[in-house]
Amino acid sequence: MVSAPQPGGPEAAPITLPQRLLDSLSNDPQSPARVWLAKLPELVAHQLRGWELTLERVPSPGGRSSLIVLVRQADGTPATLKFPAPGPYAGHERAALAHWNGWGAVHLLRDDPESGALLLERLHSAVSLRSLPEAKALLEAAGTVRRLWVPPAEGHPFDSVATRTGKGVETLRLIAAGTWAADARPLVDEALELREELSGQTPEHLLLHGDFRQGKVLAGERAPWLAVGPTPLVGERAYDLAQLVLDRCEDLAAGSGPAAAARRRVAKLADSLDVDRDRLRGWTLFRAVEAGLRHAAVGDRRRGELLLEFAGWL
Repeated sequence: MVSAPQPGGPEAAPITLPQRLLDSLSNDPQSPARVWLAKLPELVAHQLRGWELTLERVPSPGGRSSLIVLVRQADGTPATLKFPAPGPYAGHERAALAHWNGWGAVHLLRDDPESGALLLERLHSAVSLRSLPEAKALLEAAGTVRRLWVPPAEGHPFDSVATRTGKGVETLRLIAAGTWAADARPLVDEALELREELSGQTPEHLLLHGDFRQGKVLAGERAPWLAVGPTPLVGERAYDLAQLVLDRCEDLAAGSGPAAAARRRVAKLADSLDVDRDRLRGWTLFRAVEAGLRHAAVGDRRRGELLLEFAGWL
């Protein structure tokens, strides 16, 4: 058990880090994330004291790349204390949330650059758009994501879509070279050609969520629905919307005529947000192939094959 005392002395109940987080980040003993995990209990205790927060609980199973702690502020207001894992984009969530300033996204109350801690308004973590029927969920998702698409701040730290997607091209080629991926190679080739074409003629320069899907939109008090957990970058809306097209793809696969249903979803979302259909189809195919190969490479062949099948429908 990895734990830290609550403010109040060594007799206080410990904080236990969720097993999902430990499993996700503990594989490489030399990883900066492994070192961070060892220091995390102390960081949590320090932040609770420094910001005069009262611990409520650590939600479980929690996330794979950050620790979430439910707390109350000195005035009794509920809040969420978040510690994102270290990495090349560790400070980007803070920068994006500060720029949105609560418009369409969870409100950043305060942050600590030294520890990376973020104090966020408390949302209803158990109620996401995935709790709604699909048609209603897509409508609410579209209304939420359009608020996030604003010009980035001057001197922002975010990658462009071209840069972010370009960094993974060689890795995708290596994964696709595996014997098991032989049937997927024509799709991989098409996906990489589309990425090259779409990246070379970006029509927009907007701040994007980066990982926008129904599970990343939670119910709130200040607004009905607010986005959380961005991996922000800058580029065109079609790239951001592609992840939403892929949402609940297992539901489409279980229904009749999944290929036609997938193409209808592309058309409906593109038209509702005034996004070019062909560009949305292209980025959706690329993101489906990219995610499918990565899932399959880490052993989740079922999810990987479903995403590759979805790409084939397009």
